[in-house]
Amino acid sequence: MSTAAAPVRTGVVLADLLPAVRHRYAVDTALVLGGAALTGIAAQIAVPVPGSPVPVTGQTFAALLVGTALGARRGFLSLAVYALVGMAGVPWFAGGSSGAGGASFGYVLGMLLAATVVGGLARRGGDRSVLRTAGTMVLGSAIIYAVGVPYLALSTGMSASAAIAAGLTPFLLGDTLKAALAMGALPTSWKLIGRRG
Repeated sequence: MSTAAAPVRTGVVLADLLPAVRHRYAVDTALVLGGAALTGIAAQIAVPVPGSPVPVTGQTFAALLVGTALGARRGFLSLAVYALVGMAGVPWFAGGSSGAGGASFGYVLGMLLAATVVGGLARRGGDRSVLRTAGTMVLGSAIIYAVGVPYLALSTGMSASAAIAAGLTPFLLGDTLKAALAMGALPTSWKLIGRRG
């Protein structure tokens, strides 16, 4: 894989490259709702982790992709819709759960913050090359864990070391694979767009 950045100007994210329409508000609304739905669907890909109340899911990957593709504002709104609708009872959190009381809800809050941060980085070119995308994904994942692991400890009464063992360590390999997928998909998308533009 090449680490060269695509020749597309910074200050835009992938969603900004959609054709201009008269009703941009409607497009933005559709993108926000689509991002929330994608995250909810990806959350249903859930594999239990022995000894942990937190499963391996596709929602973290979706949340980071939503943030990078939509940008900070739309990424935040997508994950806010995802969180609020799940808190209201729609069973689209990990494995069909809902509500704010679960041990893994802190990860949902972390995804909201992470989508915002990676969206801001994407607007500055953080998804244009393999190395930049790797850094963006690592930072986004770190934010998710920085919120999710302490929430896990508080909600379950685990010690900090037990929460790290149950809510961080088992997920590192999977997050590496998710980052590798993003490192291939995002820069490739920008290269394809650069060739067309």
